[in-house]
Amino acid sequence: MLVGAIDLGGTHATCALVRDTEVLARETLTACGSGGLAPFLPRLATSIRNLSCRSGISLSDCAGLVLGFCGIADADSGRVLSTNGKYDDAPGIDLPGWCETELGLPFRIENDARLALLGERVAGAARGYDDVVMMTLGTGIGGAAMIGRKLVRGKHYQAGCLGGHLAIHPRGRRCTCGAIGCAESEASTWVLPTLCREWPGFEQSELVRETALDFATLIRVMETGDVIAEQILAHCLDVWAALAVSLIHAYDPEVLVMGGGIMKSADRILPVIRERVQNFAWTPWGKVRVVAAECGDQATLLGAVPLLEEFQV
Repeated sequence: MLVGAIDLGGTHATCALVRDTEVLARETLTACGSGGLAPFLPRLATSIRNLSCRSGISLSDCAGLVLGFCGIADADSGRVLSTNGKYDDAPGIDLPGWCETELGLPFRIENDARLALLGERVAGAARGYDDVVMMTLGTGIGGAAMIGRKLVRGKHYQAGCLGGHLAIHPRGRRCTCGAIGCAESEASTWVLPTLCREWPGFEQSELVRETALDFATLIRVMETGDVIAEQILAHCLDVWAALAVSLIHAYDPEVLVMGGGIMKSADRILPVIRERVQNFAWTPWGKVRVVAAECGDQATLLGAVPLLEEFQV
């Protein structure tokens, strides 16, 4: 099957043509979630058309266009339901109508983490598994679940994809979703600068001299023997491990796939998560495998084909 695919994040969008488990052509555009989706749509349509021309593939040969969206989306109607501060105009846009007018293609939309899970199942770390949970550690914390080869969606399309908004700390930080102590507000890239600056002893850490307080910086400084950096990373690992165990208890997977930009440091993260899952997840049937995602930033794009196949059955 040949499809058009768009992976839309808060700061970028990657447009692609995908056949089965291969990305044939792709292009990344700079986006601005706070500027709204409507002004960005013409650029997305132009990008898909340009990819078609450059690759010599006719859009009429595509089965449809799939949009992976960084929020809650109704895969049945093609509507955005909630954006949490990104592309706030999106719920009012007729995306299937836009797609038909601009590209002449059927349209489907899905939460980007769910699409990433589909991509990992057909071409990555979840191949051969029917019951899967995925955690994505990045700017925020994403999640998705599959039970019996079917994505978990729920009546309001929230089920399974709000893993980063499970409460980990009852007296923690206020999250962007409005709740208190979500995993995302305790240990994600967007909260890390605040977490570092509020940490006792931060002024004595080498972190105070860094201009970019991200996880690559945190781990680099920690490897010099910086005690504060080590404590902060240990805190984040505690949060991620607690979330992993909670997701396993909630969705009963055979495998937990961990992806996202922070997993570039998988050698520091995976051993801890595996140990905690081994020791604390209640799974009398056996042990859940904890593995790193394999498809990288192509996972969401690769999930477009199985999504369309689901709706054609």
